[in-house]
Amino acid sequence: MEQEYETIDLREIFSLLRKNLLPVFLAAVALAVAGFLVTALLITPKYEASATLIVNSREEQQAQTAVTNDQINSAKQLVSTYAVILKSDTVLDRTIQDLGLKMNYETLAKKVSIEAVDSTQIMKITVRDPDPELAKNIVNSIVEQAPEIIISTVKAGSVEVISYPKAGEKPVSPSKMKNTLLAGLAGGVLAVGIVFLRSLLNNTFMTDDDITKHLGLTVLGVIPDIEIKE
Repeated sequence: MEQEYETIDLREIFSLLRKNLLPVFLAAVALAVAGFLVTALLITPKYEASATLIVNSREEQQAQTAVTNDQINSAKQLVSTYAVILKSDTVLDRTIQDLGLKMNYETLAKKVSIEAVDSTQIMKITVRDPDPELAKNIVNSIVEQAPEIIISTVKAGSVEVISYPKAGEKPVSPSKMKNTLLAGLAGGVLAVGIVFLRSLLNNTFMTDDDITKHLGLTVLGVIPDIEIKE
C-alpha cells in the first residue's frame, strides 16, 4: 500500500502569512520593546578598561643587533605563558588586597582577560566591571606587578608597558540595539510558528476547495449564508 503525502502549497503559505501579517508584526514590535526595556532597566551595564604590554624574550634583551624573526616568534609564544602567570592567584590576590576588594580570586579572575593582539608579541590586559574606575584600578594593579612577577617567575624575558590603563566612558555591554533586534526577531518567529500551528490544528473546511483537496469529493453546490433583516 502506497503512502500518500500531502503536498505543501506555497501560495497557501504566503496567503496565510499575508492574512496574519499584522499580528506577526505587532508580536515582533512588542517583544522588541520588551527586550529594550529589560536591557535598559534590569541589566547592569559593564565598562571596560585595558592596557597593552610588549613581551620581550631574553635574546631580544641581550641582542646588540637587529631583532630576528625567531626572537619575535619566541616572544609571541611567551604571551600565553605570561597570561597564565598574570591571572594566577599570586597576582590577583595581591590586587584584591591592595585595592581592598570585597571579592574572592574566582570572581576577580572572571573579570580579567589577557590575550595576544592579532597574534603579535603585544599582550592586552582587559577588565570588565560595572564601575569603570574600579576596572581601571584593577588593570593598573596587574600592570604594576607584571614586570617583577614575570622576571622572578619565568626568568626568560620581560614586559614593557605600551599603553597605560584607560577606562571607557561608554558601557561595552549589554548592547541595547543587539538585544532589541534579537527580541524582535524572536517575537516574529514565535508569532509565525503560532500561526502555522493554529492552521495545522484547524480541521474545519473553510472553502469548497478544502473539501476537494482533503476528501477528493466534487462540490456540486454551495449554500450561501444569507442574513435576513427583520
